Parts: sequence; structure tokens; C-alpha cells
Amino acid sequence: MRREVLRLLRERGPRSVQELASCFSMARPSFSEHLRVLREAGLVSERRDGRRRLYSLEPVPLVRVRDWLDPYERFWRDKLSALRHLLDDSATADTEATGTKTTGITTTGETGAGGRPHDGGGQPEDPDEEKQ
Repeated sequence: MRREVLRLLRERGPRSVQELASCFSMARPSFSEHLRVLREAGLVSERRDGRRRLYSLEPVPLVRVRDWLDPYERFWRDKLSALRHLLDDSATADTEATGTKTTGITTTGETGAGGRPHDGGGQPEDPDEEKQ
């Protein structure tokens, strides 16, 4: 919910509590509590405009988080790119060796027998199934 508030402020600019709260199905006091948490974290600022309170996104803390995360993103992007090349090379070698094109494996995060990923279709392999 708080991330959605940040997204709304980023996309639509400063908004009143009422405008923001109308986007969510919760009581206004509960919503105001979420805004208080975001304000205390320095992610939004509040200013009075007559009787209304307008909230704005404070980008500096988010830029700091992004800057901190950048090296990790580059690290994982490089690792995943290397894995993609390894799998592509393996598929090419399989094609050359067998004369048939392999389709690769699409994993769902589940593993089959022996900890190997299964192809994402149906259920994971059951090692006891072959014994029956």
C-alpha cells in the first residue's frame, strides 16, 4: 500500500490526503497513519494549503536507495547474462552433437528428482513413481 502511495505521488504529483485516500479502500484514519510512516521515513513531505494537507514525493531518499542497490543489480545482471550465454552455448553444442534442436528448460523454481529443475509442466518428478 505504501509503495502504491509513492507510485501515485511520483506519477501524479502532489495530492491531498483525501485524493490519495480515495484510491484505497480503508478508513481515513488508517490511511493517515500510513502517510505518517512515509513522512517520518522522509519519503514524502507534507505542506498545508489552506485547510488541505498536500503530500509530495521526496526523491532524495529513494535515489540513495537506488544508488546503494545499483552494484547488486549489476552483479546479478552480469551473473544472469553469463548463465544465459552458458545455456545458449550448451544448447548449440547439443544441436551440433545430435542434429536436433533442443527447446531448453523453463523452470518454475521447483525441482524434480535429484534436485534438477523440471520443465514447469505438470507436477515435479516423483522419484517413487518409477518404483510402482
